[in-house]
Amino acid sequence: METLRAEKVSYSYQTKYQKVDAVREVSCIFEHKKMYAIIGESGSGKSTFLSLLAGLDVPDAGTIYVQGQSLKEMDRDAYRLNQASVVYQSFHLFPLLNALENVMLPLEFKGMKKKDAKRAAQELLHKVGLTEKIYRQFPKMMSGGEQQRVAIARAVAAGGEVILADEPTGNLDSENEEKIVELLKNLAHEDGYTVIVITHNPSVAEAADHVFRMKDGAMEAVR
Repeated sequence: METLRAEKVSYSYQTKYQKVDAVREVSCIFEHKKMYAIIGESGSGKSTFLSLLAGLDVPDAGTIYVQGQSLKEMDRDAYRLNQASVVYQSFHLFPLLNALENVMLPLEFKGMKKKDAKRAAQELLHKVGLTEKIYRQFPKMMSGGEQQRVAIARAVAAGGEVILADEPTGNLDSENEEKIVELLKNLAHEDGYTVIVITHNPSVAEAADHVFRMKDGAMEAVR
């Protein structure tokens, strides 16, 4: 079942010296319960395209559809709160909140009572493989792998059907990389998410169900 669809999406921006055609007429479909990898060299347009899928920017031309509805016509803040979550290489956890509070935050934004949000956050942290000793730790007290698991738990807490991950293993060692990749695969195959991963890492791409390559803003299917 289709979750996201891009139809001839283009996006450019102006630097001090030149106009950059970051995304050029990209068309692709992302489906329910699958993990996708988008590969390509730095500057190929991968992260820009991810920001368009996240509704952080609006295409200059073409359309991104969310279950058949144009993302441009939607409340894009509500879309990110309720339907799509972004996971970053640098984790982006709130430094003054502990692991449990970071995961509780989107639940409380949605109006969930604190007691219920706490219980749900505990379940999610357990789901991503973290023990209770981590719950009260602040980001600076955690390893990179632990921080990324908290970030993924927070993304799942936000709900919706789409997880957009920008180099989620970029700051991790090989052991933690494998664990995060397995977690993302399970979120797609077992929990029904559409997981889209931007990566330079061949082993991450190998784990995906489908792989796209971007070069000079254009996209092609690899498998």
